[in-house]
Amino acid sequence: MKRIILSLLAVMVTTVTYAQIQMPPASPTFELKGTVGLAEVKVVYSRPSARGRKVAGELIPYNEVWRTGANASTKISFSEDVLIEGKPLPKGDYALYTQFTEDVATIIFSKNLDWWGAIGYEPKDDQLRVEVPVKHPSSHYETFTISFSDFTTNSANLNMKWEHTKAMFKIETKVDERVMAQIKEQVIDGTPANAGVYFQAAGYYYDTERDSNLALTWVNKAIDASPQKQYWVIHLKAKLLARLGKNAEAQAAAKESMKLAEEGGNPDYVRLNEKLIDSLK
Repeated sequence: MKRIILSLLAVMVTTVTYAQIQMPPASPTFELKGTVGLAEVKVVYSRPSARGRKVAGELIPYNEVWRTGANASTKISFSEDVLIEGKPLPKGDYALYTQFTEDVATIIFSKNLDWWGAIGYEPKDDQLRVEVPVKHPSSHYETFTISFSDFTTNSANLNMKWEHTKAMFKIETKVDERVMAQIKEQVIDGTPANAGVYFQAAGYYYDTERDSNLALTWVNKAIDASPQKQYWVIHLKAKLLARLGKNAEAQAAAKESMKLAEEGGNPDYVRLNEKLIDSLK
């Protein structure tokens, strides 16, 4: 019995000694995910707030390697090879460090993911460094924020903003050669069983301003092969006709698409067609 009592006391003392109060973190961890072209990009970082402190040159120290946030170094991963500001970066996981001056930010992708913050950082672990301009917008960002913007079919910008300091870098992926290879295999050299593939190919040719006559041929094949007419396919046909200068045919296609969109309960496509018709008058 004595041994049992002593054991219980030991458990109670241990519990009291290691008990902790759960409190919200001063710099909460945040995960950002996005698709850039065909690459999945993920950023995991901790978000400090200014709380009346000076950011430029102090919380973001000038001429020193910064962890790009708080706590552990910020991590960024790419599912495919990318270009950062035009320079190649292999797919994989990296620690994202930055080094600021008032006018320039050096973006550092380090292969060493083990360091806490920037403690122990060594340039020999760098996979890539690029320099980008620093801006000082009038807008105030109380909490350090990383975000994507300016998406295209193959690129996006990654923005870092805090208080009145902002820097961003461009991420690009090799989309065009991969998509064109698929179009050649499935549409140019083949006959797709799925009519939607014709629509995809025609849409890509429209978006990248390629051969509009060929794209129009494909969109007509998509229409002919479909069991019923679809307003989004007819709308693409109208845009291609407009690009080819066939305004009367384009207006007729847009009106047909608009009627189908009304019947399908899609006000967005109704407005898109109205706008296209107005532009052709």
